[in-house]
Parts: sequence; structure tokens; C-alpha cells
Amino acid sequence: MPLAPLAERLRPKTLDDYVGQTHLVGEGGIIRRMIESGNVASFILWGPPGVGKTTIARIIANTTKSAFYTLSAVTSGVKDVREVIDRCKRDGGMFNGGGRPILFIDEIHRFSKSQQDSLLGAVESGIVTLIGATTENPSFEVIRPLLSRAQVYTLQPLEEKDLQQLLDRAIATDEILSKRSIRVESTDALFRYAGGDARKLLNILDLLEQSTAHGDDIVISDKTVTDRLQENPQAYDKNGEMHYDIISAFIKSVRGSDPDAAVYWLARMIAGGEDPEFIARRLVILAAEDIGLANPNALLLANATFDVIQKIGMPEGRIPLAECTVYLACSAKSNSAYMAIANALSAVQSAGNQPVPLHIRNAPTSLMKNLGYGQNYKYAHDFPGNFVQQQFLPDSLMGTRFWNPCANPAEDRMAQLQQQRWGDTKH
Repeated sequence: MPLAPLAERLRPKTLDDYVGQTHLVGEGGIIRRMIESGNVASFILWGPPGVGKTTIARIIANTTKSAFYTLSAVTSGVKDVREVIDRCKRDGGMFNGGGRPILFIDEIHRFSKSQQDSLLGAVESGIVTLIGATTENPSFEVIRPLLSRAQVYTLQPLEEKDLQQLLDRAIATDEILSKRSIRVESTDALFRYAGGDARKLLNILDLLEQSTAHGDDIVISDKTVTDRLQENPQAYDKNGEMHYDIISAFIKSVRGSDPDAAVYWLARMIAGGEDPEFIARRLVILAAEDIGLANPNALLLANATFDVIQKIGMPEGRIPLAECTVYLACSAKSNSAYMAIANALSAVQSAGNQPVPLHIRNAPTSLMKNLGYGQNYKYAHDFPGNFVQQQFLPDSLMGTRFWNPCANPAEDRMAQLQQQRWGDTKH
């Protein structure tokens, strides 16, 4: 029987062996607390490939001694979901004295609305604990009723120290590598090609071992890693590279105002079979985050592009995608709205729930009016220029600036108008 790949041989069985995601599984992390209490709620793990989504689900099932069922959204339909739920009902919800059966659905973002709907009753009634895994933003891909029943936890690409820990463990404990003579000279290329993906790192190590004759030292260096991967372009997760490295290059080319590079990376994604709706969503985000108030029409065009892609599909969809890409790349850039909401969220987190000033509160009842709600509020349209100075922020945040305009013609005009209205009171 062929030996399992290195990534499968080293798959952790317990949280103590798990590498990375300390915000979730480290001391005090929410998933660790759930496992230790034995009370596991339904949740969805969102993150790039190779960061431990499936492993977390398996560790939970093993630790809690729960029945563990898996479905892949790529190959499963509503019928498969219902069959698993029926089996869970027959099991009576318990397995070897453990907790509720766990249904793990890989790539849950690929489930249609009807397939996701078929999960709702079982999750709501507690027949199963749902653990979903997705590489796509659940806000776009998972229906709201399911999101309201399952918390979303975000997993991050592994850091260099995590990859180093995996490398050391593989060399020391793997049944094959531990018997080979291994010389580690440099790891920059290895970690760069891994890109925060544990599976990719271990696949590269597997390739180095298999391509080195027995009796020879396995050399881990920037040169050997680069040479072997060029000789074996399919040795690591090509879909992962396409999905993350190239979309990163695409985004940064648009942000950097290089339409030629942006269209090139767009072509790479189209040729690689990337989901056109994924590309269109990124264009919408780019239009809001990186073009923003410098050219508000960019968001309108990006949204129209997303709509057109849904209507016409591919291959014709490549044309509006290219049109939108070139337009965004050539457009003036501003991240002032992006930074404004980031600043405001930071203030909310640090200052807590500050009270709304009385004069701008709603006063639908006489009791509220007697308490001063809405008193002395100045209706802007009753004043020249439809503006009058008054306080809108809570007392503790008076004078705080969250929005800082960027230097471009559109925001220069906005900033000038705000200066005329508020003078120095906003500084």
C-alpha cells in the first residue's frame, strides 16, 4: 500500500500538536474553550488553504468523542445532506458517550442556497453540530439564516515561526524524513513558496525527499527548492497559488495604477479557470477601498460589472472584467473612506458605547420629550446653505477627526466645503 503524503502523515491529532491559529486554539482561545468544556457550537472556519480548517474539525471530533461525518460541497447534494442528518437522528445524537454528531462540510461556499437551506433545521434543533470550511468570504457565500446559527472564525496564513516549527517537527518525527540525512542551509525560498500554507510546505518537503537518491543528503536551500519546483511545477498546490498569490498581484497592480500588469494578472486568472464572480467581487472591494471618494463612479462601474457577470457569464464576461480593471487602475486613488471607518471602529472599541447627545435623539413619546430628547435640535434645511453648526458626536469624542481627505480634486472640493462649514471646530 502506498505511503500517505507527508501532510497527511503529520496531521495533528490533538490541539497540543496543532500549529498556528493561537487566537482560536491557544490558551483562552474560543475553540479551545469549547473543546475543553465539551460544549461545541456550530461554526464556520474561513481562511486560505492549508491553515488547518479540516484538522480543527477532526481534533474536535476526536477529543469530544463525537460521531464525525464529512461532506464535500463539490460532490455532495441535498440528498447526501439529508442522508447524513437521518443517520444522526438514528444515532440518537450520541456516539461512544460523546457529544452531538459533527457534520463537517468542506468548501461550504460551493453549496447552493437550497443545499444550505437543507441544513437549517438540523442545526437549529441541535441534531448536528455544523462545522463548515471555506476559502471565500462567508458574508457573500453563506445564506443569512445559516450565518445566524453559526459563528464565523477567521484563520490566518501561518507565520514564519509556525512554518519553522512544522519543518523541525517533520524532520524530527516523520517516519521517512527522520531516517534520512537532512541538511538545512536556508529556508527563505521554502517559506516563500509555502506562502503560509502548511500543506504546501510539507508537499515541497515530500518532493525534496522523493527526488533525492537514498544515501544522499537531502539539502534544503534556496537553490534546491527553487530548482526542484521549476522542474516539477505541479509539486505544490497550483490552485492555491492561483487563488491567492495571483489575486494579490492583481489587487496590488490596480492599486498601483498599472493597467498593463492588472490586465495580465486578470488574464492569468481567467486562463486558470478562476470564478469570474470572485474577480468581480474583488473589483467592487477595490473600487470602495482604493479608489473611493477620489472617483465615486468607480464603485458604480464595479457593481455594474458584477451584475453583468451574473447575467452573461463567461467567456463574454472577460470583456467587462477587463474594462472595469483598466478603469480602476487608471482612476485617481483614495483610501480615506476605508481609513475613516477603521478609525471610527477603533474609537468604538476603545471608548465603548458612548451616549447619543440628547438633542439628536428621537422623541416619539411625551415622556422622551419631557426628558429632553430632541430638544434644541436645529433642522439643517431651515438655515442658509442647508447647514448649521451643532454637536453630533458624543461629548467624549467632540472634535475627533475620523475622515481625513486625500489629495485629489474630488476630495479637495469636499475638504474645502467642510472647512467653510465647520472652520477649525473639526480640528
